[in-house]
Amino acid sequence: MTRPAETRQRIISAVLRIIGDDGVAGVTNRRIAQEAGVSLGSVTYHFATQQDLLKASLLHFVTEETRHFGELAKQNRGGCADFRQVVELVGQVADAMPVDSERIAPYELYLHAGRDPELRSAAAECFAAYDELAATVLTALGVPNPEKVAGAVVGLVMGLKLRALATGSGTDDLVDGLLMVARGAVEG
Repeated sequence: MTRPAETRQRIISAVLRIIGDDGVAGVTNRRIAQEAGVSLGSVTYHFATQQDLLKASLLHFVTEETRHFGELAKQNRGGCADFRQVVELVGQVADAMPVDSERIAPYELYLHAGRDPELRSAAAECFAAYDELAATVLTALGVPNPEKVAGAVVGLVMGLKLRALATGSGTDDLVDGLLMVARGAVEG
């Protein structure tokens, strides 16, 4: 017998795959149930509305991303002597991430949040988590006023990652852009 937390997680993972494959419009309770291998009633039991489901999916993705990147930051805190090493590490992490439907799904959800006020709070929580993580890394690098720079760094990383997803390109632009922003923040 599957525990409720496992069922909920299977549903969220299915939603992210569906959104990544077909966008938010592809999310139906029947499709979620089929993709997750759960009953239709399980979907509505765990998530009363589509908004609840979308919000939970977006928050889950970002919580996992933030946890993963936070662990990487802790592991490499003393191992990177300068900006280039840190930025190259970010580039390696970005390159290692698979380009799959679950990586595309958050971008779909962020766009959907622009049209849906109920999802905006979840998107705001997600970006706050990214900003906090960026500020932590920038602080460790000695960047003055890291909170001011964090939003720009997050925007640059997300925009260049979106570009890489859309074009199939690598992370060279990401590494170069981060170096430019980091150096400017220290010098400025």
